[in-house]
Amino acid sequence: EALKATVDVAAVIGAVVALEAQGRDLVGRCPFHDDDSPSFKVTPHKGLWHCFGCGAGGDVFAFVMKQQRVSFRHAVTLLKEQAPLSLSTVVTARKLPSPIAIGANHTAALDDVAAFYHSTLKTSPEALAYFERRGISSTAIDHFQLGYANRTLGLRLPAKNRVDGEKLRGLLTELGIYRESGHEHLVGSVVVPLLDDAGHVVGMYGRKIMTGLRAGTAKHLYLPGPHRGVFNGAALSSSTEVVLCESLIDALTFWSAGIHNVTTSYGVEGFTTELLSTLKAAKVRTVLVAYDADEAGNTAATALTLKLEDEGFVVGRVHFPKGMDANAYAVQVKPAAKSLGLVVDRAREAILKARGIVVEVRAPVVAASPTSTTTKTETPTPTPLAASPPTTELSAMTTTIDHPIVSATKTSDELVIELGDRRYRVRGLLANTSPTVLKVNLMVHRGRAFFVDTIDLYQVSQRQKFMVTASRELDTNAENIKGDLSDLLLRLETAQHEMLAALLMAKKKEPPPMTSEDEAAALALLKRPDLVDEILRDFERCGVVGERENKLLGYLAMTSRKTATPLAIVVQSSSAAGKSSLMDAVLAFCPDEDKTRFSAMTAQSLFYMGQAELKHQVLAIAEEEGAKNASLPLKLMQSDGEVTIAAPGKDPNTGRLTTTPYKVEGPVMLFLTTTSIEVDEELMNRCLVLSVNEDRDQTRAIHEMQRERRTLQGRVLGRERSEVTKLHQNAQRLLRAVDVVNPFAMQLTFVDDKTRTRRDHMKYLLLIEVIALVHQHQRPLKVAEHDGKVFEYVEVTVDDIRLANQLAHITLGRSLDELPPHTRKLLTQLDAHVAKLCVDKKLARSDVRLTRREVLDVSGLSLTQLRVHLQRLVDLEHVLVHAGKRGLSFVYEVLFDGNGDDGRPHLSGLIDVDTLDAACTSSTWRGDGGAMAGSKRGVGGGTPAMLFVDDKTLKNGHLAVSSPKRTLEPHEVHVVRTTIANGIRDEL
Repeated sequence: EALKATVDVAAVIGAVVALEAQGRDLVGRCPFHDDDSPSFKVTPHKGLWHCFGCGAGGDVFAFVMKQQRVSFRHAVTLLKEQAPLSLSTVVTARKLPSPIAIGANHTAALDDVAAFYHSTLKTSPEALAYFERRGISSTAIDHFQLGYANRTLGLRLPAKNRVDGEKLRGLLTELGIYRESGHEHLVGSVVVPLLDDAGHVVGMYGRKIMTGLRAGTAKHLYLPGPHRGVFNGAALSSSTEVVLCESLIDALTFWSAGIHNVTTSYGVEGFTTELLSTLKAAKVRTVLVAYDADEAGNTAATALTLKLEDEGFVVGRVHFPKGMDANAYAVQVKPAAKSLGLVVDRAREAILKARGIVVEVRAPVVAASPTSTTTKTETPTPTPLAASPPTTELSAMTTTIDHPIVSATKTSDELVIELGDRRYRVRGLLANTSPTVLKVNLMVHRGRAFFVDTIDLYQVSQRQKFMVTASRELDTNAENIKGDLSDLLLRLETAQHEMLAALLMAKKKEPPPMTSEDEAAALALLKRPDLVDEILRDFERCGVVGERENKLLGYLAMTSRKTATPLAIVVQSSSAAGKSSLMDAVLAFCPDEDKTRFSAMTAQSLFYMGQAELKHQVLAIAEEEGAKNASLPLKLMQSDGEVTIAAPGKDPNTGRLTTTPYKVEGPVMLFLTTTSIEVDEELMNRCLVLSVNEDRDQTRAIHEMQRERRTLQGRVLGRERSEVTKLHQNAQRLLRAVDVVNPFAMQLTFVDDKTRTRRDHMKYLLLIEVIALVHQHQRPLKVAEHDGKVFEYVEVTVDDIRLANQLAHITLGRSLDELPPHTRKLLTQLDAHVAKLCVDKKLARSDVRLTRREVLDVSGLSLTQLRVHLQRLVDLEHVLVHAGKRGLSFVYEVLFDGNGDDGRPHLSGLIDVDTLDAACTSSTWRGDGGAMAGSKRGVGGGTPAMLFVDDKTLKNGHLAVSSPKRTLEPHEVHVVRTTIANGIRDEL
């Protein structure tokens, strides 16, 4: 768009077409067909052209593409370079000069390619943005001649049908720039040239920056053959110490941060003999290995340390937080010069400590700018000793922190630092969460004298005031205090960045390591044919009796957190019925890293969580009453999968109020409990409503379980509970978020008499998919491809639908009921009681009157509960209130006639699973040459196969059908062809 705005369409077209003015437009003869009269019009103010004779038209790019017969990318390049366009529409020669000299040798050709890639990088916003995100400075881009392969190299080479073009392409194929297939090897990659001692390019590294790559596409590429060249080799002789990275991006990060004595291996196994020889030739004595802090990086660093020590080098390890590399650490903990300088200083200090060398006070090491010069200093050669990784835990009570300035002690939120004869105590550093504030409580001791004040060390006036007053109180020179404050500022600034990085890492929930035995046990559980029954048995072992459907629905809903649209659960019951116990049992089976639990939430709290803190998590809130104020963001999270808010705040740099957007990503599985009958309707219809069993038999079973837990056997089972929950948590970790395909989806049915069933139907379909997801290790993992992208999936079986139907009758039938579960139960009890009185006393239903005392005795509810439920029945006119005999009391008439309704929830409209099972075969024809797997019943036996076809499948009255085992005979196939016209169904 920027190029189009600057290109004069009239000038470009006018170079090949004679144009004359006609009002605001220009006209001429069309160059694309025999044009006797001018039919070609150019509209400069719109940047468009059009031929009324042949119908061609478009913008300036379309003209160049059509006139020169080139691609869009080629046309953009021609216009960008302002290349002259020929009158001929047959392209016989390139319009752009070749970046590689004709007849160049291998060395010159590689140098020319690297120079061309560098020039394309300078004009490629996407590549420059990539380096900016990775913290690579523009100075590093120019110093190392970094480039970008954007597929324009081939546009500048002579055409393949020319001698020079054939020779150049053959040369580039030998060098590995082009592959044998004719494709550019590093296309779509930022490129780092690798040089030899003479400064010539001998190798290249490419890193893909494009998105949407096909699965399996390598992101890291080198030229074919053994690795050649040493990164930053010319700078290694300027220091006896070298930082050795694992990757080129990490090395560029160090260099951009001002640490120029850096080089790199080519991956964990890419330490070459050429690099070793270069280190020896440069007289390097100390190597600080800055490999990634992951399993592969740690293993490779240990092996390389032993190898380098055998070669006579002193080796130290630069440590990063777990799972991070140098670039990730520098990007997250800014400024990079100080954060990387700190980890390098720690590696140096570890080497010195191994020799027993104690550094009392030393000037801080400040990273030099790219234009400054550094003086090489000689340091004693220490004996090598592996350094211990730094701790990132902030909860330790006492920790020793090493720094080039001093040795300081950190106790809780307190630092004690000694500088000369002065001892400083710092408190409140953890309260500074902003990198622009360094406000602390600072006390300084000198002998028995002391001075204490709270100051912001970034404020010059506050430092000046502290210096003057402290020097007077301590009877010392003010310049000493001034120097101390400078040292403290650098020390505390580094400590603040370290704390912020540690807090960032502490927020990341990482799953604990799983042993091979634990993984095997969890996998065996997931492969059990009676997995559902085993899950229910384990709930029993954990102390939850009864509640079969509720436990299973809770488990499935908890598992749905791995899907794109998780289910939500509301457990609605009276107080002390056991809803919290049900929630606790379900959450116990969920891994700790996948659940977040609160007692209550304020209206705005959800908006200010970390952006990905709740993604694919279970968000459990103990009581719906505690989340009432947050109902709006909770509803939005369920519907949209994310919540956003724009909030005002003060800019720390300018002090002005600005609007800052906050975004929290989902999806989230919501788990609530409530004792209230009146719950936000908008929230309720987004959830599955569970009701705890409050029958007397359930109470009796709970009492029995409570007594059993006090026995010896109960104590033993209690000790096994932790093993059961650990097993299920590991099983949940083994479940993958694979796609689920339902081959029976188009045959399913659902009640459709209310608009809210549109949302309940999605719950039903998701319930089926979650059941299949839980059984994924018992199903074949299938692969499909779409638009060049491959994805894995498992398929739904009939048994999944059968179980989902059983659960849907319970929970969705209850959700669609106008009455809450316990109100419905009261109505059923009253209906049964009235029916019994009519039989016993031979009364009509309209003559039966019940007092509140009778209702209390029938229901077994407390008076408070009865008032709530009875009032709802009165409001809905299921019960009519009459005045009593004394005029002060009330009696009740039950208008509802259940006609034998047992009060159990039931969802109408679901398909008969047995019918579904009989109607499906192993291959349900799609009509486009493909098949979708289903049940194998009906193939190879006497039952005809039922096939669902469309008009395209039927050709000339014949239908070819094959099964996995054999070809079906015509008389074995029954074809149902259904058409609907004017509301009338015809079947052939």
